[in-house]
Amino acid sequence: MPLQPSRVVAQLKELRALTGDADGAQRVAWTETWATAREWLASLLADLPLDVERDAAGNDWYTLRGESERAVLIGGHMDSVPNGGWLDGALNVLAGAETLRRIAEEGTPPVTVRLVDWADEEGARFGRSLLGSSAASGSMADQDELRRLVDRDGVSLPDAVGAFGVDLDRVLDARAQLETAAAYLELHIEQGPVLESLELPLGVVLGTFGVERWRVTWTGQAAHAGSTPMAERRDALAGAAKLALAIRDIAREAGGGAVCTSGGVVCRPGIVTSVVETAEQLLDQRHLDAETLAAMLARAQELSHAFADEERIDVAWERIWNIQPILFDDALIGLCDEAIAEVAGSSHRLPSGPLHDAAEVARAGVPTVMMFVQSLRGLSHTRLEDTREEHLELSVAALDRLAAKTVAHVAAA
Repeated sequence: MPLQPSRVVAQLKELRALTGDADGAQRVAWTETWATAREWLASLLADLPLDVERDAAGNDWYTLRGESERAVLIGGHMDSVPNGGWLDGALNVLAGAETLRRIAEEGTPPVTVRLVDWADEEGARFGRSLLGSSAASGSMADQDELRRLVDRDGVSLPDAVGAFGVDLDRVLDARAQLETAAAYLELHIEQGPVLESLELPLGVVLGTFGVERWRVTWTGQAAHAGSTPMAERRDALAGAAKLALAIRDIAREAGGGAVCTSGGVVCRPGIVTSVVETAEQLLDQRHLDAETLAAMLARAQELSHAFADEERIDVAWERIWNIQPILFDDALIGLCDEAIAEVAGSSHRLPSGPLHDAAEVARAGVPTVMMFVQSLRGLSHTRLEDTREEHLELSVAALDRLAAKTVAHVAAA
């Protein structure tokens, strides 16, 4: 039976009705709604000659054995954020399932092909994203921290995952799943406005941005708002405000899709009748090139000290979290370009600002590539998330074409 992209669109609508409500998708990981979605996925594939297993980290694997144990992996995630969109994650898995069906119905492939539904990509319940894929990649090194995480209802992460048969002491056993992996492919909605602005349905992802995330604390002097002359003030908020504006120029000058965000400022004493004594500012910087990202951070720190001198205040920097840029495989990027051009007529290369499971697989040394499909208005993580149905069907056809090229590429290696 030939590939049927329209079937994927119909399945996405069925899943939306099964696991969503008026506010959007509700497939938060480690909940019964998520489990319902995964059981439904298993039922869609039950007629195929697949080996099915759940690994130690809760990832679900559907394996079509080939003439070689070397495996081409196609991945995604069925979990969503609360009140999420109908496509984020689910498109990846269902398009992969359609491709797996097409390959299976043509007979034994020259290499093994595996579909993976990663557990808890979003991290929506406990704040720890990429849980299943980071366990499989071996990058998870914070089990003690994970044990301390609780959700808004006070349920601990170990208890929540334990209800699904996952033991944090064993999650790294999932690394065995990547031992035979020769390539990893992932389709995803863009979650941004670039492809729509270019009037293109599909694009090739070059890699995922590196991230520098810091807490910048400005310290001045509280003083009465009515009696303190402007020239005598040591206003901590003034430093934060200057940096919030300056990082826009830092991003523009860096180019390459650089982004900088001042995501929040907490002022103390936080009353209208006092000059701000302390301002805690959250800063997020992202770029695909590690050297450029480092230069962006250095420039922001340099300017912050200049602003502190100007305002006669102090500034201190504390790193919250960082990750290096992840670059995808050149050969697979080329194959993805070809597949998109053959299906849609033209392609475009762009980086990914958000992180994805693909980044963890690439960190493990598996050749990896991602494909983006256009997002209307660039919206995601909302019930307003949407993509034209004709573009969804093109993305399924392009993923299938990429999978065929990758299977041939791995078989010939």
